[in-house]
Amino acid sequence: MDVFDVNEHEQVVFCQDRATGLKAIIGIYSTALGPALGGTRFFPYENEAAALADVLKLSRGMAYKNAMAGLDLGGGKAVIWGDPAKIKSEALLRAYGRFVESLKGRYYTACDVGTYVQDMDIVARETKYATGRSVEHGGAGDSSVLTAWGVFQGMRAAAEHTWGTPSLSGRTVGVAGLGKVGKYLTGHLLDDGAHVIATDVSEAALSWARTTHPQIQLVADTNALITSDIDVYAPCALGGALNDDTVPVLRAKVVAGGANNQLAHSGVGKLLEDRGILYTPDYVLNAGGVIQVADEIHGFDFGRAKLRATGIFETTRRILKLAGEEGVPPAVAADRLAERRMAEVGRLRSIYLG
Repeated sequence: MDVFDVNEHEQVVFCQDRATGLKAIIGIYSTALGPALGGTRFFPYENEAAALADVLKLSRGMAYKNAMAGLDLGGGKAVIWGDPAKIKSEALLRAYGRFVESLKGRYYTACDVGTYVQDMDIVARETKYATGRSVEHGGAGDSSVLTAWGVFQGMRAAAEHTWGTPSLSGRTVGVAGLGKVGKYLTGHLLDDGAHVIATDVSEAALSWARTTHPQIQLVADTNALITSDIDVYAPCALGGALNDDTVPVLRAKVVAGGANNQLAHSGVGKLLEDRGILYTPDYVLNAGGVIQVADEIHGFDFGRAKLRATGIFETTRRILKLAGEEGVPPAVAADRLAERRMAEVGRLRSIYLG
């Protein structure tokens, strides 16, 4: 597992409200392109060190994601340490909102694992810097809608690069995780003529698949999925799906999914390359969600946000082209493009405006 140094970040804030049980960490990796934007993950981490490691990794990833999405936003993320099923409450979320407000706009929050639009509506009662709110409260609604759309666009670009046509028609796609993003992605794939194999740890998600899309082939677990005869593997659950154990047995030719931080460590990219598996960088493909909530900051327009998310197709194309030209894995090419934009556009802030 890669180790992330807190000293790489601009700011890391530890937040606690004993009365509600709130323990949160807000990580701001960079504001070179603008205020940091990233979701709030509510998760029962084993300890504080695990929570800190996650927020450092996720906030760094958001800086690169926002840069490659063409947004004038930096990278940040927050985690709330605890089991949301046990401790989430209105008071806790409002306490968290006050900590977000205390940063005076350096950080905009949104939904992530364990938080939903209804939670952001509550957080927004204490801060102006909460996005991903419900439509009823002036927000963009469920950001997984455009997350899935962007993943589908990136997958189309990967298909074109691999098989010569930007379509998944006739291809078999393995979807790991039928949660918020996986459900929408599955619909796009079926509409495009793909055959879908899927798995999920939630019986409710599996029941949804059986009822809504009975043509989906369900398998017992992720190991059964990745060893199936699939063309594309789409990790859409938690991170670390690609590791020293899964890559050697993976049968897909393309990896394109919605999960964050899919590579368990940086060396996994080389393992995929050695096996001839095309990995499309996760933070590029799953940027549709952040595009959606970012549009909310200036008054949400779904058509405008979807058009921008559709651009993930061309962005993925550009990355794959650069990777070929420079002889590097696509993940390295994407990082180089993101770092270049942060440096070049961020430098303009040194021009005094008065």
